[in-house]
Amino acid sequence: MTAASLPAKANGINREWVGFAAILVGGVVLYIATTWFPAEMPFILPWQFEWPVYLATTLSLGWFFIGIRRLPERMRPHPWRRVSFVIGVLSVYAVLQTHYDFLAQHMFFLHRGQHLILHDIGTFLIALGTPGAAIWAAVPDWLKRPLSSRPVRAVVDVIQNPVVAPVLFISTVYVWLIPQLHTRVMLDINLYDFMNWSVAIEGIFFWSLVLDPRPSPPARIGYGWRALIMLAIEPPEMIVGAVITLSRTDFYTVYKICGRIFPIDGITDQNYGGLIIWIPGGLMGLIGLLVVLTNMFMNEEKGAYAQS
Repeated sequence: MTAASLPAKANGINREWVGFAAILVGGVVLYIATTWFPAEMPFILPWQFEWPVYLATTLSLGWFFIGIRRLPERMRPHPWRRVSFVIGVLSVYAVLQTHYDFLAQHMFFLHRGQHLILHDIGTFLIALGTPGAAIWAAVPDWLKRPLSSRPVRAVVDVIQNPVVAPVLFISTVYVWLIPQLHTRVMLDINLYDFMNWSVAIEGIFFWSLVLDPRPSPPARIGYGWRALIMLAIEPPEMIVGAVITLSRTDFYTVYKICGRIFPIDGITDQNYGGLIIWIPGGLMGLIGLLVVLTNMFMNEEKGAYAQS
């Protein structure tokens, strides 16, 4: 390293620390504002500030852009993938850390819209951004050690097993829709937070597995497995959505207990929520399949071009 490069590196490190300090200060300001002046907060600010959600989203964005600068040019994600990642992270933040979260606790169809982002659209966009290499390049060494430990790798291997992955993905839809459990969760803030975290984390692991643009290896599974997984997840999600949409029984009376925000009856609220699961939720499997096939054809073309 030349002497001229030392100040530049030092300045870069200083800028990074300034950025992390700004994240911390911003979190403190939001915490104080939402705790002391909740009634004065506009819609785009948190209804109930959550440090884990705030740090997970802001740090992932910060590490992503720091990592892009550190990676060689050939390893950096394409600009459209960067946009996809940012939109995905911001959409997850929006449904968890704005007043939308309050509305989702009082209307079933808005709650299903929240989970459409956490389970499908937002986490799909995050995975489509292929942020892994960039984030890993910026994560501090003290955090890399536990994240790359054998127990953590073993858990990830199970979660991203091609047989287990679709089961877990569909389970995060079905389990949290069990009426008795759903009632308990919506009345317990700790269970409510656990539900949202489980849906979002599983969504990220699932979509990262199937949307990996690389062939196998180095990707965990081949394109055939990925296509089968996409075909496997679509019918169960559409079936549960159709059942809820067409039902004339109000399964989720907890929203009457909490008090619905909009003047619609329970059956209508439930039917709208079922439609969200049935149509956009079900279509995500088809969209995922198209992405898998596109990645496969593009890699085949690259291989044919390299051999010519």
